[in-house]
Amino acid sequence: MKRVVVTGMSGITSLGSDWASIEANFSANQSGIRRMDEWDRFTELNTRLAGPVLDFVVPRHWTRKQLRSMGRVSRLSVGAAERALADAGLLDDESIRDGRMGVACGSSTGSTDEIKAFGNMLLNSVADGLNANSYVRMMPHTTAANISIFFGLKGRVIPTSSACTSGSQGIGYAYEAIRFGRLPLMLAGGAEELCPTEAMVFDALYATSLKNDTPHKTPRPYDSGRDGLVIGEGAGMLVLEDLDHALARGARIHAEIVGFGSNADGQHTTRPEQVTMRRAMELALEDAGLSIDAIGYVNGHGTATEQGDIAETLATSELFGKRMPISSQKSFLGHTLGACGALESWFSIEMMNSDRYVHTLNLDEIDPRCGELDYLRGEPRAMSHEYVMNNNFAFGGINTSLIFKRWR
Repeated sequence: MKRVVVTGMSGITSLGSDWASIEANFSANQSGIRRMDEWDRFTELNTRLAGPVLDFVVPRHWTRKQLRSMGRVSRLSVGAAERALADAGLLDDESIRDGRMGVACGSSTGSTDEIKAFGNMLLNSVADGLNANSYVRMMPHTTAANISIFFGLKGRVIPTSSACTSGSQGIGYAYEAIRFGRLPLMLAGGAEELCPTEAMVFDALYATSLKNDTPHKTPRPYDSGRDGLVIGEGAGMLVLEDLDHALARGARIHAEIVGFGSNADGQHTTRPEQVTMRRAMELALEDAGLSIDAIGYVNGHGTATEQGDIAETLATSELFGKRMPISSQKSFLGHTLGACGALESWFSIEMMNSDRYVHTLNLDEIDPRCGELDYLRGEPRAMSHEYVMNNNFAFGGINTSLIFKRWR
């Protein structure tokens, strides 16, 4: 069994694209949620809230040929991957292009502009806007494929299009590929582009926040005054590496991945199951060979939906007890779907390394139906821990749990 370390990290969010900026906004209680006036034309959509990335600009050195196959979701993921490779000192290293580096990445869907164009063909019998690259921009594995092609990576490609666990499954499967000696390097993560159709998915389930005139007050994970989730967008990518390979090249190591657990509820497509959520965490602990006492902090999924918050926190409390600190960064960024597992893994590592853990924004009154836990509220908390856990749960009953170890 190989040991797996994180040597590069990056992300793109509505609150910045580097940890210093993002952490400063977290500390200042600055929300990335906005009212989307342009959604007013969708009269049957109730929510007008989202967490858009407003400052992403395609780098000048990207060519027209490279951009042809990339919709927004792929551009976000490639942008995050480029920064993660640079952080790892591998961006200009030719060794990553000889088959030793692979990609595990996903999103809920491909770029929806292309889906709209294909839908127009079916509805109106015209192919306006369709071309040879339309499917490549639309396909579910567009992020993984475009990252592989953009950087010339010839290792295995593992697409993880599993909604809210796309990013965490990408990291988990990449970890397993390295751990079992299949290859020494992987780019892993997830991305999502903002689209009103994704807001409508949750709107139809009565699960979106309707605080349209007070975007800074929502979402409210774990709070008794929550009224639903808010959709966001972004991308997060990690460079994972075989420890021996990283040490041989003198790489800076951010953290070690020591555990991954994933399972399925096997019961309902949208209703979370407390028992299998807990089992996913237990699987990660078993994989890491750790007791429950080893974990110092849980980065919760925390979507601010009633069923999700309650099931998740009851499962966490049952396993760890009321002493466990927990928070959710979705309170600042909204639910970034395919990106959240990767972004929250990045945040978990940064918080662990800085001994400063971000609180849950807008958590004023804990829902008494939630599990008894040590909820971080009001401001970041200084703590020092050896191990942290990041949990994500998705439609389709997919559960993931990742454990990161501090590198000393």
